[in-house]
Amino acid sequence: MPTTTSPPARTTGLLSAIVIVASLGYFVDIYDLILFSIVRVESLNDLGITAKEAVTTQGLYLINMQMGGMLVGGVLWGVLGDKRGRLSVLFGSILIYSLANIANGFVQTLEQYAWLRLIAGVGLAGELGAGITLVAETLPKEKRGYGTMIVATVGVSGAMLAYWVGQQFGWRNAYFVGGGLGLALLALRAGVFESGLFQQTRNTGVERGNFFALFSNGPRLVRYLKCLLIGVPLWFVVGILITLAPEFGEALGLSGPVTAGLGVFWSYFGLVFGDFASGTLSQVLRSRNRALQLFLGFCALMVGVYLFGIRGATPTTYYVVCFILGFAVGFWALFVTVAAEQFGTNLRATVATTAPNFSRGSVVVLVPLFQALRGELGILNGAAVLGLSTLLVAFWAASTLPESFGKDLDYVEK
Repeated sequence: MPTTTSPPARTTGLLSAIVIVASLGYFVDIYDLILFSIVRVESLNDLGITAKEAVTTQGLYLINMQMGGMLVGGVLWGVLGDKRGRLSVLFGSILIYSLANIANGFVQTLEQYAWLRLIAGVGLAGELGAGITLVAETLPKEKRGYGTMIVATVGVSGAMLAYWVGQQFGWRNAYFVGGGLGLALLALRAGVFESGLFQQTRNTGVERGNFFALFSNGPRLVRYLKCLLIGVPLWFVVGILITLAPEFGEALGLSGPVTAGLGVFWSYFGLVFGDFASGTLSQVLRSRNRALQLFLGFCALMVGVYLFGIRGATPTTYYVVCFILGFAVGFWALFVTVAAEQFGTNLRATVATTAPNFSRGSVVVLVPLFQALRGELGILNGAAVLGLSTLLVAFWAASTLPESFGKDLDYVEK
């Protein structure tokens, strides 16, 4: 049973140091997270992997290594966030993925690349959950949705910078720039304070950060699993539909070639507006759940358009669809906000960190499922079956979670 605590948490404004640092941290996080999808072909070609099928296969292998690291890091950073504090995770994760980014610029073999993507994945796993938790716990409840909206809107635009840097300066320099941005961000540590809710919970002696406590109570476990499932469609779209843009473009018979880099650019450009719209919509409707339902329904429509509505179209039309599809999956910050709002202070960072990373890490499961369906049904029908399945499950999860808009977060899980 949730138990309330006291006194009230320290609060701050929408443009405070906490919101700014969380936003910029997520900006660099997304830059690194998406950079491989942008430079996949160029970097593998430079390492001597040039055959088309090998580029696809090895690219998926490297994505799986990165996402596998995020699964491990999600648990590690989540537990540390509840045991040691949100700030230690926020800056520790930025340090690790920044150093891994720089090291990626020096790789000479596929195995070096793979292991560094794994380490980068571990680092990338911590920033968003810690940042969203800090923002949610330090803002007044009536402003919480706007705060996390700012974090997401600023953050996802990091993908556009990654595309531009990758195109202008080459894949190795793109990794160096990402690492440098992260290290520079650490200089902003001054002025960022720890969550008041975490500090008061630490003083009560309540058990914090017990990951297994999420599985020891039936209703709590179901609530947690629903939080995880809401985010899976976004990573189906980004990890499969957009990352494999050249392959889908060929299957669609487009009038010219398309690249994953431009697909990522336009889809994340759409995500900027989508995250802004979904966060605002949840505030206007005063309902996180209804906003999620609307965006998931629109996402299902756009997946159908992407797979079956643009056969023989021009590359320009394809990128327009990528932009709108990106808008449709722009409920990422809303999803993480809902996860943070569903649980008490002693498990909040654990959930807010593991939920997005398990959803991101679902690519590890989605990729082999897609490959199996692709072999049986073809690339377009296989993607349709998988995409519809993830969207239906996510819609069910969003529809059956308790509404969390305006919820007082001053409580712990017992």
